Parts: sequence; structure tokens; C-alpha cells
Amino acid sequence: QVFRSQLSISSVSDQDASRAGLRPVSQWKAYGLNGYPGFIFIPNPFLPGCQRHWVKQCLKLYPQKPNVCNLDLHMAPEKTIDLWGQSKEQLRMKGSSKREPRSLLEKLRWVTLGYHYNWDTKKYSANHHTPFPSDLAFLSEQVAAACGFQGFQAQAGILNYYHFDSSLGIHVDESELDHSRPLLSFSFGQSSIFLLGGRKREEAPTAMFMHSGDIMVMSGFSRLLYHAVPRVLPNPEGRALPLCLDQALLPDLPVGSVIEHSSDEDWQVCAKYLQSSRINMTIRQVLAEGQKFPEESGTNTEGQAPSENSHHQEKSSAKRHKPNTD
Repeated sequence: QVFRSQLSISSVSDQDASRAGLRPVSQWKAYGLNGYPGFIFIPNPFLPGCQRHWVKQCLKLYPQKPNVCNLDLHMAPEKTIDLWGQSKEQLRMKGSSKREPRSLLEKLRWVTLGYHYNWDTKKYSANHHTPFPSDLAFLSEQVAAACGFQGFQAQAGILNYYHFDSSLGIHVDESELDHSRPLLSFSFGQSSIFLLGGRKREEAPTAMFMHSGDIMVMSGFSRLLYHAVPRVLPNPEGRALPLCLDQALLPDLPVGSVIEHSSDEDWQVCAKYLQSSRINMTIRQVLAEGQKFPEESGTNTEGQAPSENSHHQEKSSAKRHKPNTD
């Protein structure tokens, strides 16, 4: 059922791969699944220590304004300006007791980048857009090119923050106006079970593990398949963090690298967070070259956001949320 996928090695120079924090594409392994054309699974292609950059960005930089997060739904804007600053000491000192109050970062569930997804209308719009992070755009462009998608433009991102009691309901990512471009998914931290289904909701899915550093690409036929994340679970190495996250960044970064060194202080906060959490980045191209959004009649979607549990849920003994059905 699993076979080796061919990558476009010549499309990404070793220098550009290194600037994005990736090993040369010739060293990557990539796999496909029979019955799922266009699905590519790439086990951790990151250079040692480079995953740390993306974790830090997802916790410290990307949640900052003008980007949008779930906490904006029920907190005053001034309260969500610096989630990192408000949470880092609490996280660093945190023990293992579940009774300790959660920091704001631990209450983070999603962040949107670029064209901000409207969870109520399930649409993007021209009037709700902020600059897409240049480092993440560069990473996405290299991965897409390696998979045969030259000219991919990272225009929208949804970052999901999972804990051991979180799940992502079955859904299809179909809101982008251009489905000819791939969906890129990056995972960091604890592991998860990923279910890849079919074009119809009732089709039985194929289950697989996603570990820290793994990348999934959904394109072609597989671009519009149902999928879900029913479980987050400790990484199989039996360590607090996967070994790949314990590796420090090499001191000499290539010229033009988008990767930044993390301070020991910052990484201590990130590492404490990841001991019980997983971060997933999904990157999309919303519009084809030259394509524009259709005129919207009488609605202004700017600033709208979903209810707290519209994208992924937390399970509790008191109440189980129904799976997301978007």
C-alpha cells in the first residue's frame, strides 16, 4: 500500500533547502499511498535544530497582531497583544499537576495568517488579509517545488495547537478558490494519529502516525479528501520530547537563512509547552495567478471568527464535543 514517491530534486538547490532549514532534497524520503494519488508523506526532512525555529515562531511571533487567534473571541484586544510575554514565566515554572491554571498560550487553539479564514462563512475575503510571514512562505515554496509545484504562493495559513485531550473533526479543506495547488501540512511536538478518508464522508479512512518534523502534501485527487486528527499521543520514543527536538541548531547558518537561533530561555518555554502539545501548520494558496475574489453582496467578513470549538475540540469527562462537520 505504501510506495516511494519521486521528488523534483533539481527544483530546489541545496542552498535554498538549507536556507529553509531543510536537508538537500536528494536526502529526503517521500512516500505515497495506493488509492490516494497526489498524497505525499515526507518523514522529517529538517536539518538538526531547525524545527525549533518554527515552534518558536508559532508560539512567540505568529500569534501576534495583526494575525487572528481564537482568544480574540472573548478577550479584549489589549489582552491578546503579547501572549508570549504573559505566559512564558508561568509555562517555565509549570509542574505536572493538571490543577495548575493554564497560561494564555496553553489556551491558544488556532491562529490564522495571510488571508484569514472566516470560520462562520467558511470563506476567505479580499478585505481580511494581513502580510504572510516571509520565512514560512519561503519554507512552503521550497517544499512545494520539491513535490513538483513550482511557483506555489503561500497565501493563507491555519496554525492548530493541540494538547493530549484535543482532536480535529472530519472535514475537507475546500474553501480555497484554487484547488490545483497543494495543501502543505507541517507537524511539530508530540505525535498524532491522522485519518485520511475519501471524497465521501462515509468512506473508511486510512490511519497513519504523524511525528515531529513530518510533512504531508495533499494535491490532485487527494486535495479534497476528508481527513481528521482523532488523537494526540506521546511520541513513541518514550521521552518528554522527541529526540529531533533536543538537537541544537548548528552555529553557522547559511547566508540568507530564514532560520534564527533561539535563546536558551525561549527554547525552555517552547520545550515545556511541547511536553504535552503538538503544533500543526497548514499552508494554502487561495487564488490562482491573476484570480480575484468574487464580489460579496452586503456582507463584510472582516474580523469575524468562529465559535471556540468550531475547528478542533477538547474532550472532557463532563462533555464531549461533536466532531467538526465543516
